[in-house]
Amino acid sequence: MAWVKIPKENHPLFHASLPRDARVSTLNMFGGVAAKVNGQMFAGLFGRGAIVKLSPGDQRTALAIDGAAMFDPMGNGRVMHDTVHLPESVMEDPAELRGWLRKALDYTSTLPAKGKPARKLPAAKRAAPKAKAKPAPAAKPRKTARKKT
Repeated sequence: MAWVKIPKENHPLFHASLPRDARVSTLNMFGGVAAKVNGQMFAGLFGRGAIVKLSPGDQRTALAIDGAAMFDPMGNGRVMHDTVHLPESVMEDPAELRGWLRKALDYTSTLPAKGKPARKLPAAKRAAPKAKAKPAPAAKPRKTARKKT
């Protein structure tokens, strides 16, 4: 799919349609909004539609909607295996959007929680790798001159 700017009017619609659940958090992502549960993204805005992470059965139902497709963010045939891109028509029906977001939350909340990725320090603050210390060379015995008698 070619990149399409997310309409600003979809942001409040998306927020208003999210399930009221203390586990849900949102973040701004790529000019849109994404929703997470237990560290897993379960829904978001993309183009003029929405994306939802769904169970296999719900995926089949969603893909029956005219214009729905498996989510291929780069448009290169590499789809996200459990995420469906819902068409713009779903955004025009708040009750339908609310239903899909609920299904996505219910499914994703059953998946293992994701932790926060380890934070990388800027290069300037990273410690330089320590070189292994080489043992000091063994001292050579001194040759002393013998006195002739």
